[in-house]
Amino acid sequence: MGEVAASRADSRAQGRALRRQVPRSSHATLDLGPDRPDPIARLRADDADRVPELLPLRYERMAVSPFTFLRGAAGPMAADLARGPSTGLRVQLCGDAHLANFGLFASPERRLVFDLNDFDETAPGPWEWDVKRLAASVEVAARDNGFPARRRRRIVRSTVARYRTAMLEFAEMTILDVWYAHVDTAGVIEQLNRRLPRAGRDEADRFFAKTRKRDNLGALERFAETDDAGTRIISAPPLIVPVRDLVGTDVAVGMEAQLHALLAGYRESLAPDRRVLFDAYRPIDFARKVVGIGSVGTRCWMVLLLGRGDSADPLFLQVKEAGPSVLEEFVGPVPTAHHGRRVVEGQRLMQAVSDVLLGWMQAPGVDGRVRDYYLRQLRDMKGSLDLDRMRPEGLQFYGDLCAWSLARAHARSGDRIAIAAYLGTGSAFDEAVTEFAAAYADQTERDHAALVRDLGRSASPDAASAPEQPVTEGAPARRETGSRRRTRPQPRAAV
Repeated sequence: MGEVAASRADSRAQGRALRRQVPRSSHATLDLGPDRPDPIARLRADDADRVPELLPLRYERMAVSPFTFLRGAAGPMAADLARGPSTGLRVQLCGDAHLANFGLFASPERRLVFDLNDFDETAPGPWEWDVKRLAASVEVAARDNGFPARRRRRIVRSTVARYRTAMLEFAEMTILDVWYAHVDTAGVIEQLNRRLPRAGRDEADRFFAKTRKRDNLGALERFAETDDAGTRIISAPPLIVPVRDLVGTDVAVGMEAQLHALLAGYRESLAPDRRVLFDAYRPIDFARKVVGIGSVGTRCWMVLLLGRGDSADPLFLQVKEAGPSVLEEFVGPVPTAHHGRRVVEGQRLMQAVSDVLLGWMQAPGVDGRVRDYYLRQLRDMKGSLDLDRMRPEGLQFYGDLCAWSLARAHARSGDRIAIAAYLGTGSAFDEAVTEFAAAYADQTERDHAALVRDLGRSASPDAASAPEQPVTEGAPARRETGSRRRTRPQPRAAV
């Protein structure tokens, strides 16, 4: 990664030469072959180190729609992408750059910014993998929302084109200007006012106002209660289960003492000034908290801390287990053996600004196995738009915003000049990845259907006699008619 050893002219020459070696049109290809590993079997193999009682919830969430399946299937898609063409130009990848992994959060200066917000799979790898996952997610989301084929194609092509034009812009910037670039609320609102109808702008305004209230005080009101015994996290199984309810009161006392001690390891990962901030708070309560779709079944916790014992001064931290990235099987081992640190350093490299309390630690589980974790604030004005409710113009705007943010993230760690030279000013790459996204959406629908059948077989005593259906049938021509039958209500919001 990087451009240290190459001049701007050398990078441009390299990027243009790559067009002959890896034609931009080749990125339309989705040739998975008859030996493609069964994606459902790959998902099931990942279950071995997850919390068993949460696995039904994982698959329940993935089975809702092809989009929710795609969200939880970063591993199978990484395996599929590894079979395709690669320019060999490496950046720090998100590894899971679908639409739902972008959103708003607060900068240290308390401004709302928009950026990537999930880095569990981050690792160095081919830049085009993130672009293709983003494009495929746009196509699948558009199908879930019932958009016609021609409109879907226009939206996906716009997303890919925005990545390309943004990279061309970043290629002309100085290194520092690239690192300073970011999207804040003012810029988003300005674009909304230009591109969306009045109803969409009003919906967005309400969303921004709601997001600004998603702070630690809001989290205290939602997740905790205070009585004569003190302030405690409210139990809401299976999504939130305090430690005392997981293991019983006597064992919980010992576990909480252990967790207090383990936070000292997290403290050491913070910069000295952030340690002063952390030291002003005292841990009060711990709970297991289910998050996301792909993370369901991994060990995730929430920690309630109070400043000087004052319930009006709360801090909520999220503790997430960090295992190996799904990319490592295909891109090689990451530079650090601590996966919590891998996530934190990848996040800092890709995000324009990051949580001031972002850090990592190791901790033994109840099974005695030591695992890696990373920590961040649970709620710090974090918010994501409701993709189910987006109209076509809103999804196109959102896809463009995600694409610009992804290009900026890649430009920070990779050779942005070579990537821009490869992409060029024409639409060859845009058209190719649009074709790929449609073909991969077809495959995602088949994989989602296979999961639904698999869950039906496991739930029904008579299902074992059902005929086996192939998971992979190749990549047929992109559908030109409307979407599949919907599994969710039609979108109602204007965004």
